[in-house]
Amino acid sequence: MERTRTPGKMTIMSTTPPRSALRLAATLLTATAALYVALVAFGNITDFGTNQQFVRHVLAMDTTFKDEDLMWRAITSKGLQDAAYVAIIVWEAVAALVLIYGTWLWARRDDVRARRFSTYGLLMLMLLFGAGFIAIGGEWFSMWQSGDWNGLDAATRVFLFSGVVLIVNHLPTKES
Repeated sequence: MERTRTPGKMTIMSTTPPRSALRLAATLLTATAALYVALVAFGNITDFGTNQQFVRHVLAMDTTFKDEDLMWRAITSKGLQDAAYVAIIVWEAVAALVLIYGTWLWARRDDVRARRFSTYGLLMLMLLFGAGFIAIGGEWFSMWQSGDWNGLDAATRVFLFSGVVLIVNHLPTKES
C-alpha cells in the first residue's frame, strides 16, 4: 500500500493491479469446473455402486441393440470393468486437484501459472468426457443405443462447459 497526502485528505493507493473482469471470470469459471469434478469424484467414491453399474452396463453393451457385428467389442469381465471405473475416479480426482490449484493461482493473480494449470485440468475433463464418454463409450461401446445407460447428454454438457472455460482462460487481457 502506498499513501499520499494532499491538503486536508489522505489517499491510499494499492500497488496491486486491480482485478480485471476477465481474470475474475476465469477464476470463477475454473472454480466452478473444479467444484463440479470434485463433487463427481466424491460422489463416485461415496456412492461407488451407482456409477459402477453404469460403467459395467456400458462396457458389457448389454442394453444396446446387440448387433452381432458390434458385440465383439463388449467387455464382460467385472474385473476389467471395475478397473476402468476406478481409473475414471482417479482421473476425476486428479483433475479436481489440478483445477483447484489453478483456481488458487488465479486468485493469487499468478496468471501465467493459473492459465497453465487450469488448461491442464480442463483438458483432463475434455479428454475424459469427450474421448472417454462421448467417443469411446458413445461410439465404440454404442452407449447411444441404450435407453437406460446413455450418458451422452451429460458428457456433452461437461465437454462443452469445459471448452468454454478453456476459451475464457485464454482470452487476451491488457495485463498479459
